[in-house]
Amino acid sequence: MALPQPDIEFLDARGLPYTVTEEANMTCVVFPNYSLPLGCNVAHADLLIRLSPGFPDIPPDMWWFSPAVTRHDGQPIPCTEHVESHLGRTWQRWSRHLTQGQWRSGTDDVQTYLAMIARELKRATATEAVT
Repeated sequence: MALPQPDIEFLDARGLPYTVTEEANMTCVVFPNYSLPLGCNVAHADLLIRLSPGFPDIPPDMWWFSPAVTRHDGQPIPCTEHVESHLGRTWQRWSRHLTQGQWRSGTDDVQTYLAMIARELKRATATEAVT
């Protein structure tokens, strides 16, 4: 399965480097050197999203980083402690699941999912002000 044309156009227009590979009946999209927000232990990591054959009608589920992304202050990020092997590499799984109605079939796409990932990264790595 290739990416839908609107997703390819979005990624190309933004100049986002990516590769698309098939593995285990899933379309794997890797974003090398993905920029991470302040508060992370690293500034960049490779991001993997895996899309089922029904995408974009079927929402993506979870995403993966290599190397592992943690908070710079050492505090744990919930649901990121599992490691999986995909595409011959080791990846840190971010176990995040969309709730009912959060994904809008026919409207949401890779752009929407990347925005969700960015929001979750900021939320998960934000440090609270010390008083």
